[in-house]
Amino acid sequence: MDEEFEPRAICVKDISADDFIKAYAEHLKNSDKFELPVWVDTVKTAVFKELAPYGEDWYYIRAASIARKVYLRPGTGVGALQRWYGGSYRRGTRSEHFRKASAGIIRSVLMQLQEMRVVEPTGNGGRRMTRVGQQDLDRIAGAAYREKFEDE
Repeated sequence: MDEEFEPRAICVKDISADDFIKAYAEHLKNSDKFELPVWVDTVKTAVFKELAPYGEDWYYIRAASIARKVYLRPGTGVGALQRWYGGSYRRGTRSEHFRKASAGIIRSVLMQLQEMRVVEPTGNGGRRMTRVGQQDLDRIAGAAYREKFEDE
């Protein structure tokens, strides 16, 4: 049987995380609604880190990653994201322990995404995507997918 191939819509799940996060971070950087806080160049991302991030765009990359996490798991809150971005606190010769990431950074990103109407709060304290936010993320994922596969 000779069937016509009908292309389907591309969503965030269809593209690799790295490609999507780069594309959405670039979108947030070019957006006039998403602003960098004044403390972005001095803050550490977690207590187990020794220095602040080196990259200039780290806040946009973290915001894109958080938006992707909320897209994939609706109802995700600040505590779950703290555990996701947490890591091992190396204490010299003593044994390592797990430490959560900074809640202030995650909370500020979620509040800005909420002001942009990308995410909305749920009843149990988590966040979920709005319809407009889901369409926006899917549109950007589709553009990144087409851009990647046009080159090949």
